[in-house]
Amino acid sequence: MMLKVLRLLFVGISISWAAMAQKVQSPAEFLGYKLGDQFTPHYRIAAYFNYVAQTVKNTKLQQYGTTNEGRPLLAMFIASAENINRLDEIRTNNLRLAGLEKAGIATTNAPVIVWLSYNVHGNEPSSSEAAMQTLYDLVDSTNTKTQAWLKNTVVIIDPCLNPDGRERYVNFYNGIKGSVPDANPSSREHIEPWPGGRVNHYYFDLNRDWVWQTQKETQARIALFNQWLPQIHVDFHEQTYNSPYYFAPAAEPFHRDITPWQREFQTIIGKNNAKYFDQNGWLYFTRQEFDLLYPSYGDTYPIYNGSIGMTYEQGGIGAGLAIVTRLGDTLTLAQRIAHHHSNSLSTIETASAYAQKAVEEFKKYFDKSIANPPGVYKTYIIKNDNRDKINTLAKLLDRNGIQYGFGLKGNAVGYNYFADKTESFAIGQEDMVINAYQPKSVLLNVLLEPKTFMADSNTYDITAWALPYAYGLNAFGVKESLKPVTTALAPIIKTPPSANAYAYICAWQSVNDAKFLAALLKENIRVRYTETPFEVSGKKFAAGSLIITRAGNGRADFNSLITRLAAQFDRDLTPLQSGFVDKGADFGSDNIKYIHPPKILLVSGDGTNSEAVGQIWHFFEQEVHYPVTVIRYNDLDKIKLNTFDVAIFPDGKYDDFPSDKLQAWVRDGGKMIALENAVEQLADKKVFDLKNKEEKKDDKNAAKPAVVADRFYENRDNEVIKSNVSGAIYKINLDNTHPLGFGMPKYYYTLKQTDNIYELLTGTDNWNVGTIKTNNYVAGFVGQKGKDKIKDGLLIGIQKAGKGSVIYMVDDPLFRNFWEGGKLLFSNAVFIAQ
Repeated sequence: MMLKVLRLLFVGISISWAAMAQKVQSPAEFLGYKLGDQFTPHYRIAAYFNYVAQTVKNTKLQQYGTTNEGRPLLAMFIASAENINRLDEIRTNNLRLAGLEKAGIATTNAPVIVWLSYNVHGNEPSSSEAAMQTLYDLVDSTNTKTQAWLKNTVVIIDPCLNPDGRERYVNFYNGIKGSVPDANPSSREHIEPWPGGRVNHYYFDLNRDWVWQTQKETQARIALFNQWLPQIHVDFHEQTYNSPYYFAPAAEPFHRDITPWQREFQTIIGKNNAKYFDQNGWLYFTRQEFDLLYPSYGDTYPIYNGSIGMTYEQGGIGAGLAIVTRLGDTLTLAQRIAHHHSNSLSTIETASAYAQKAVEEFKKYFDKSIANPPGVYKTYIIKNDNRDKINTLAKLLDRNGIQYGFGLKGNAVGYNYFADKTESFAIGQEDMVINAYQPKSVLLNVLLEPKTFMADSNTYDITAWALPYAYGLNAFGVKESLKPVTTALAPIIKTPPSANAYAYICAWQSVNDAKFLAALLKENIRVRYTETPFEVSGKKFAAGSLIITRAGNGRADFNSLITRLAAQFDRDLTPLQSGFVDKGADFGSDNIKYIHPPKILLVSGDGTNSEAVGQIWHFFEQEVHYPVTVIRYNDLDKIKLNTFDVAIFPDGKYDDFPSDKLQAWVRDGGKMIALENAVEQLADKKVFDLKNKEEKKDDKNAAKPAVVADRFYENRDNEVIKSNVSGAIYKINLDNTHPLGFGMPKYYYTLKQTDNIYELLTGTDNWNVGTIKTNNYVAGFVGQKGKDKIKDGLLIGIQKAGKGSVIYMVDDPLFRNFWEGGKLLFSNAVFIAQ
């Protein structure tokens, strides 16, 4: 009897110990303070997720990458005890449902996958706090609701998509907050210093980078995302603190490829979210402001990949721990966390309730994509006029899981993107062939359709992004299905090096050539370029071609160094045995110009657009790998400008422009590159001779001011957009005989985000390199007032001033660093044009 009692006692103790072992600490218990009392540093958020992963068996924590500053990027998988042990089986089956995994048989009797992404903008910090509470509720074994949901749901939580930006914000706030939060909006704790925490290390908006994947955080995240392809994805944000909460359904315009089910289920989820907000008396709105068009958001990218993608926006940017809103209410961090936490659980609850339907509709989405792809064109032919650009495009397609190939040869009829007409054309064996009958056909159509249809022109971002224009690669849309023959191009057979070469010639036709040039300059190799075409032994070399002579580079390792760098950057160099050419200028001619290794200054700080600064900084550091000195605009008067050759002024609004100092520096030989609104500032302040293009007014036919009776308040938004230029593409005429246009065709596709345009430069030393005529509009939304203004003017030019020059680039040639067509243009401005 005693033995039986002891056994029962031992079992009871074992059960108690097991229960204690499974008892997981809440975030408050782990951190030592209630969520909302203070901002949690990222390393403590990561520590909590690691703690839960080590404590709770039905979780799996994966570090999928690191940030530029070395912080971990994490994804936590939470599922039932049964499903956590077969995660890879669930993942593989999900890819079978999408047609991306051929082996095995797909089943729709599978868990629904919900992916929750928090804190993509670092200064929208409440969601990472909510992520911890959401994780706790999901792993709490006593929470019968969440445990029931997990029986048919796999939840993936990414607690912070932008750790570097978050830490920038949290460190700012914690460094200046008082012992008690100051809720007065005028307090310094509500006003971030430049560049703010929104952006990542290189000042990129990671919520505009999903499809382009220019940033290492995005590349790592999308690689994992495409291994799973969740049925539901939510991107948690904050908006201005005076706004109530926003959740789906989204606002128009919806892209027309968004399915009825994707629209319907957004509403179903939204109504469930509203149920809990109504119970708590919380304000919210839907179907306004946040549309579903631009493909590189955290809601649209998942949507174009078969998910129900949604953005949730809590009011709170700049709110700190507490702030008084314009209604007189005090909004606290704890309240913001509660709202995001509520919708996190509500979304999982709805997903679980509709799990079978969600999985079935997911399969239908991809079945239709493969069997009946959207869009007019069933094949896209990308002309291989530039091998480097084709390779860069191929990398983008690979990262997004879009299939393509080569090797097809013949004739076809298709829509010519660059000519804007349907015509017969020849398909070359090296042309890229993209057949639309594939799993990612929706994303393919969104990225390649020449003009994006918009049911409503009042949209949140750019409205044109077709890859042929962005990359400067002509393409044809074909209505018939054509299939490639091979999956890869044959490697180029490169010219072997010559031990006694007089000079090596490198083509100048892509940013890859600029990378090679930068590497040569850093090795102190003297490089020249030709201003005019030349010909040797029947081989033609275009203006801008790089010339690397042995003369002036008297180093023993000349051949080995040039050969090594050419191999590193995959350049095909032509060795020449003489500087005497058959046609054109010999290498001693004054048509052959020396490239002085520029010392470059990049203006940043207050007054500049941080994202514009970041694009340029990233371009130099991560793409061409050439040194750039980033200085604060407020320090411009303190530095010695004559220690720099090139000064780059990115987009911004510059107060107290140091006109006299800049003019003196330019006239003494400096080169100033002004971009976007920096150009406008120069024109407005009349620093040089650039003039704004004024609208011509005809007094006889001048439009009369609108009478109040002719206008209706309900149409106020439509009145505003008449002047909008929502990221539209224009084809500009380019003088490619000028060094600023070397390596380019006689045209360039620019992305206009304003209606800024300038009078043509006059004077024999000034050059209008990029100009626009009356019929140069290509795609995207432009209000009628904008269309009337953007014509017959200057968009790219160079003005001489003394020994130096000013280069005007009215539009952004590096836009979000995915506008590949502009990178050589910008390289010309930095390295070539004088």
